[in-house]
This record gives sequence, C-alpha cells and structure tokens, in this order.
Amino acid sequence: MSTLANSSSRPLQGALLVLGAGILWGTTGTAQSFSADALSPYWVGALRLLVAALFFLVYAGLLSGPASLGRQLSELDWRRAIGAGACMAAYNLTFFAGVKATGVAIGTALALGSGPIWAGLLQLACGARPSAGWWLGTLLAVAGGMLLVLGRSNDVRSDPLGIALCLAAGLSYAVYALLNKQLVHRSTPAITTLGVFLVGAALALPAAGLWAGPLQITVSGWLVVGFLGIASTGIAYLLFSTGLRSISAASGVSLALMEPVTAFLLAILVVGERPGLLAYAGLGALLAGLAIVIRTETR
Repeated sequence: MSTLANSSSRPLQGALLVLGAGILWGTTGTAQSFSADALSPYWVGALRLLVAALFFLVYAGLLSGPASLGRQLSELDWRRAIGAGACMAAYNLTFFAGVKATGVAIGTALALGSGPIWAGLLQLACGARPSAGWWLGTLLAVAGGMLLVLGRSNDVRSDPLGIALCLAAGLSYAVYALLNKQLVHRSTPAITTLGVFLVGAALALPAAGLWAGPLQITVSGWLVVGFLGIASTGIAYLLFSTGLRSISAASGVSLALMEPVTAFLLAILVVGERPGLLAYAGLGALLAGLAIVIRTETR
C-alpha cells in the first residue's frame, strides 16, 4: 500500500513543483512595471538568462563543490544541453519580438497557448501518445488562457510575421521541455539548468546587442533584471526541471499555464486592473483544465 501511495504522490509532487514555477513566471510582468527603464525587451530576455546562469553556477557549486562541479559538467549530455539552450534563447528572442509585432494580448496567447499543443504533437511523434484526458485538460486550459489574456487587453494587432514568431516561441519552449526531461534523467536539475542556461545566455546576449543596440540600463533596471533572473527564471526553472523528473514533458508545458493565472491575480491585486467577465470565464476554464491535467497525470 505504501509503495502504491509513493508512486502516485511523485507525479503530484512534480505537478506542484511545475505549478510553483508557473507562479514565479507570472510575476515577470508585474516586476517589470516597477522599472523606470525603457529597457529593450530583447535585453530583458538576454540579461535574465545571464543572471539565471550565474545563479545556477553558485547554486550547483554550493551543492557539489568546485571539483565535483567540473566533473559533473564534463559528464553532462552537451549535445542535448546545447539544443535545449538554443531553444531557450530562441524562446526569449522570438517571444519578445512576436509580442512587439502583434501586441501583448495576441502574442502572449499564441506563445503560451501553442506551447502545450506543440508538446503534445512532439511527444506523439516520439511514440509517447498523450491520453485523451491530457488532451481534454490541455485544450480547455489553452482556451481558457487565451480568453484570460485577450479579456485583459485591447492591444490586438494582426501581423503575419509576429504571429509566426509567437508560434515559433511556443515550439521552442516545447522542444526545450522535451530535451530538458531527457537531461534531468541523466544529471541533477542543478547541473542540467546550469549547462542549458550557460548556452542560452551565450546565444541570447550577442543577439540582443545586434537587434537592440548597446545596453543602457539604470540601477532600478538591474534590480528588476536581478529579480527576474534569480526568482522568475532561476528558481522557477529549477522547480520546473525537478518536476519534470516525475511527470511528462507535455504535462509540464501544460501546467506552466499557471503563469497567466498568477499574472492575472497580480494585475488585480497590485496594479489595480479591473478585467471584464471574459477574463474571469477564461480563468475558470484554465483552472479546470489544469485540474484535469493533474488528475490525468497522477492516475
């Protein structure tokens, strides 16, 4: 009986860890609102990857010590780590570029909403068929997330290139999750995230300089970037990677839709936003979909 209980609790623990990551991701927009900087979103994405990489370096070093850290990094599956890091850099750059072209509402809805669909299709292509319950919960959560985002903003622009970039962001994130799940079964989450984010930062920083020009940032901007890098990126992706050890990558991407729920609640409580009924209907559908995904995963 205890073995059965333990086997069923591990997926639940994994799901809760990913939900915790989604809560931290949802603080990104509110945190950025406290900055007086007109910092380019490309630099925001690149710098938070750099700060997260430094966070993982310190964290992994404290866990294992310098000598063991070097050995574990040498044993990391760098082929997959480079692929996952490239996907992380691509996600940050395509997401911000897509949102800039299409507006916050459409861009966020497409990027976050397409990620779970891409993950399910990719997992299906790899021979692991997601269950009917997973599809039901995911589609309900995606629909709810789109209503939630669109119900909060009138900033809607139809730009074909922007739409393609947002869909590419969702695909990049789904591929990252699939590669990351393979990595955390061979290395610890600390070593995995360190390797992935070192690669992601190394790719994103030159791209940000190319697309946004020289970095110009104030002290308040660094404080915001520091929070984004440590809390809403470093700790969040550590939770996400640890959670992927006991749940499927597709479920991990679906449960990451906790992000717009957190952003929605913070917008009401902190920013003073007053969304309409459409947003609240989306919130209910999203939470119901997440509950179905968790129920399916734990069964």
